[in-house]
Formats: sequence, C-alpha cells, structure tokens
Amino acid sequence: MATYVLVHGAWHGGWCWRLVADRLRRAGHQVFTPTLTGLGERAHLLTADTGLQTHVADVMGVLRSEDLRDVVLVGHSYAGFVVREVADRMPERIARLVLVDAWVGRDGESLRDRAPEFFLNWIDSVTKEGVIPVAPPATVGVVEPDQVAWLESSLTPHPHRTFSDPTRLSGAVDAIPCRAVLCTPGGPMPFPRFAKEFGWDTTELDVGHDAMVTAPEALAGILLEDA
Repeated sequence: MATYVLVHGAWHGGWCWRLVADRLRRAGHQVFTPTLTGLGERAHLLTADTGLQTHVADVMGVLRSEDLRDVVLVGHSYAGFVVREVADRMPERIARLVLVDAWVGRDGESLRDRAPEFFLNWIDSVTKEGVIPVAPPATVGVVEPDQVAWLESSLTPHPHRTFSDPTRLSGAVDAIPCRAVLCTPGGPMPFPRFAKEFGWDTTELDVGHDAMVTAPEALAGILLEDA
C-alpha cells in the first residue's frame, strides 16, 4: 500500500482531487487531500497575509500529525512551489514527487519570478486588496457543463502573497525522485521548460490544465505507476 498526499493549486481545494482519490483508494492505497488555508472549505480563513509559508506549514502539519512516511507527494499548478518546499524540509518522509502542470522555482524565487508576462499582467489587473478572484473554468481547460458547474460552485479566491513569496530551499528536494506530468495543450505556460530545466522524467496527458477534473482515470493511472 502506498501513501499519497495530493495538494491542489490556486483557487481550488482538496475537493478537486475527489475523482482521482477515489480511484487510488479503490486500488488499496491511502490518500490525503488537504485543503490549503484560505481556500475551499477553509475560505473563511482567507486574508491578504496568507502566504506561501502558511501553505507549506499546512502540508507539513498533515505529514507530521498523521505520521506519514514514504509519501508520494503530488502538487498541481501553484502547489508545485508548496510540495517542493515541504519535501525539502521533510525529505525523510517523501518517497517521490509528482508535479502536475506545476509551477516550480529555485531557492529565493517566487511564482511571479517564473511566470510569463501575460500571466502577470492578468494577475495584476484583477487582484484587489491582496486577493485574486476566480477565473472562468475554461481557462484551466474545463468546458463540459457538469464539470464547469462543479468548478463554478467550488472555486474560491486566492491570496496573492502566495505568488510573490520566495521559496526557501536547501537543495535536499533535488535528491528526491520526481516526475512531471505535462498537460500538453498548455499553450504558452512554461511547465515543459521547467521539467527540462530540472531534468525530470515527464509524462504527457492530452488534456487541459485541470487534469484531475477532466481526466481523473488517466491521471490516477499515472500516479499508480509511482505506488
């Protein structure tokens, strides 16, 4: 039995992994899907002061309180920054990392440092009082009516500070095996470049950015290869 910790990206919550988690559990594995502070069912905790370190502490707290070891730690999108820092601080608990269309950086870099200009321009144009409002589901590749309705009822605003806070890495994370799952119609987003830069094994999925919503069977199949 493997232990998976699946960490959602910006605007999402632990809810977004439901279909993937169900498949992993049916295969006999232990699965945790924490929701980061200020998002999902924890949206009432959102403040402009919620930063990257808060979210790193959220996930570290789950690993510590549940005494999880040999973890397959999975991060989607923004959570690439979260899970890499968690792994860097708790490498003895992590068996491998899986980064799904994920933002990543080196020590001292923030997501804003790694983002293309068009993305930053959009973020800056919509952010108000330190909070980024929800984007339409189509921007993450979700167009089926049932899936759109699920996202529209579940997505919540995201704290901007998490995008501007620098990550702090000692280098321990770079010794942990890592796979990058690339959602191929990603257009101008730099996720394939990140994987090449860090030298990670890659797997491509011909789906939009929110693969856990639109292709849970395929994504679960990839994650099961890392059990």
